[in-house]
Formats: sequence, C-alpha cells, structure tokens
Amino acid sequence: MGENSLITAIGSFELRRWPLDDNDPLRAWDAADEYLLEQVLAVLPIARGVPLSILVVNDAQGALATVLHEWQPQSWSDSVVSHRAAAENLSRNAIAQPLRAIASSQTPVAPFDFVLIKIPKTTALLDDQLSRLRDLCDVNTQIIAAGMVKHLQKSAFTSLEGTIGPLTTSLAKKKARLLFIQKDESLGPAATPYPTSYTDEAIGKPLLNHANVFSREHLDHGSRFLLEHLASIPYADCVVDLACGNGVLGLVYQQRHAQSTVQFVDESYSAIESAKLNHAAWYADTDNPAAFVVGDALEHQADNSVDLVLCNPPFHQQHATGDQVAKRLFVESKRCLSQRGEFWIVANRHLGYDAVLQRLFGNCRTVATNRKFSVYRAVKR
Repeated sequence: MGENSLITAIGSFELRRWPLDDNDPLRAWDAADEYLLEQVLAVLPIARGVPLSILVVNDAQGALATVLHEWQPQSWSDSVVSHRAAAENLSRNAIAQPLRAIASSQTPVAPFDFVLIKIPKTTALLDDQLSRLRDLCDVNTQIIAAGMVKHLQKSAFTSLEGTIGPLTTSLAKKKARLLFIQKDESLGPAATPYPTSYTDEAIGKPLLNHANVFSREHLDHGSRFLLEHLASIPYADCVVDLACGNGVLGLVYQQRHAQSTVQFVDESYSAIESAKLNHAAWYADTDNPAAFVVGDALEHQADNSVDLVLCNPPFHQQHATGDQVAKRLFVESKRCLSQRGEFWIVANRHLGYDAVLQRLFGNCRTVATNRKFSVYRAVKR
C-alpha cells in the first residue's frame, strides 16, 4: 500500500490533501481520524446495510466521510476546502455518491445515531457548533470527539461538558485521544453568542464576527497595517477582497471608492456570513455593489477579469502551517487579474513573499515595512 493509503477494518482508501501538491509531506488524515474510525467501525459493520444517521463534524480532508460513505454521512464544516477535499477523495476511490455537505451556517438534518467530532483549532467554533447540536441530539445519540493530545485544550473539555454533558476519555493511542460524551437532559438550553462585534477606533464602525473568523475580537495587526496605506491603492472597477475574513479590507476600500464593485471571497462559511452582515450594516442606505463567494481560492473567477486584489493571506490550514495556501492564492490572483491589474498584500515579513511575488509577477515593490509586517504590490504585465 502507498503512503496515501488509509487502511481500515472495511478496506483501504486512497486519500490526498486538498489542494493537491505532489510535494506535500502531510497525509490527508491523522492518528485521531484513525482512532475514531477504529472505534466506530467496531460497531458499524454489524449494521452494514442498515440505515443509520451519521454526522461528521470538522472532517478536515474528508477521511471520515470517505471511509464511512456506505452510511451516507452528513459532513458539517466551516470550510469549503474541506468539503472539496472530501468530494475529491470520494471520487478518487470510485465512490459515486455525492458528498452530503452542510455549511457551518446551515443546520444538519436530525436525528443522529452517531455524531463524530474532530475537535477544531478554534474553541469558539466548537462552542458554536455544540450549542446548535445540543437540541439535535438525544440521550441515545453516540457522540464521540477526537483530537491529537497536543491539540486538546482544557477549554474543549469544558465546552463539551458544559454544553452537552459528562464525558469519559480513552487511553491515548499514537498521541490521539477519544472523548465519549453523554447528553445530559437536565442542562439548560444552549444559545450561541455569535456573531459578536467590536469597534476599532481607526475604523469607527462595528464589525460583526461569527465564531470561526480570524481575529474575531479585534482588528488584526496585519490588516491594520495595510489599511494605513489604503490611500496609495488606486481606484479599480472590479475588486476582490481575497481571504476576506470579516471583510474589513474590502469594506474600508469601498468607503473611499463607492463605485467599485467589491467581491468578498473566503473558504470559510463563517467569514462570508460575517462579511455579508458587515456590508449590509455599513452600506444599508447606499447602493455600493458587492458580491459574496464561499470559494476555493479564485476557481470561480474568469481569467483577466479583476482589476485589483486585496489580500491578507492565511499561513495555516487547520493545525498545519505553511505557505502552500498563500502561494495558491498568489497564482490564482495573477490568473484572474487583467493587464495592469494590481495585487496588494500584507504578510509577516519573515515569510519572504516579496521573492515569491517577484518570481511570479516579474515585479514586486515593498510599499511599507514595520517590525513584523510588510505590504507588497505586484502588477500583472
């Protein structure tokens, strides 16, 4: 079997991470996925062919949905890239059935026999998910959470016990652990506090943020630095705020250029819902044109169709860090930009993205630098 083969009690599955990268050293699953599948498949084969309702939550690369495809699980995630990975892995294993993808902004279809949760990086996302799951489960629902020991924060245990009910833990296996949660009907109803908001003095307007939005409690320092140089960015007809988060870059740009059409793009459903709320609040009495896309980079966008891209690129995908995601955003931006179209980004200066952009665009100017961040401008020629 190859290094991308996940061997389980019901067969071997070829799995790849998305976006595809032949040099990617990481697998499409971790030991927590293996442990969770081992536990569940010890029960499920007895019921093969018997309809069961399974919900998988935060299935990062589709390992759970692919292995458990016979039971047609619902896949509830905040990431359209995770859903894309799951769909690609189903296809790779010649599984014809479509993925039952449920966006984090939607509600899964209850009841459930099994709820299988990969503990997310952000406890706020877990809090929000559990508060919405509580009334969808009953005392007979088997709820199992899984994570790598190094990523299991005390706050996750507190959230599970405080929202759903008491839990027991497994022994650690390959540095992974399972959490078995029993619903406590005596607990009161759980209400999600999200979206929350903050108002930054430099902006002067509130920004609403759903649970999984990056820097949901304050304006992040990178975006702040880019906004300090917004006056240097020219007017453009068609603008994309790429990896937009709550949409702050596009929102403030449109304050200066009301006639620009701004498209807000992010792979997070939470981010796009937040950007929609903020745009509606900021421009309730105006006709500032905007579009909102939950997208895998700019795959939806035609070549040479954008005049300006603003970007504060992420440097992580779930718990994995690296420049793979950012570089893909750079390549897609160049493809979509029109001739003389401009690409403006802010990034940690140590990442050396100026050299990357120089190779890709044939030019890159460092607009500004402080102790931590740099603002770069590249032009498509």
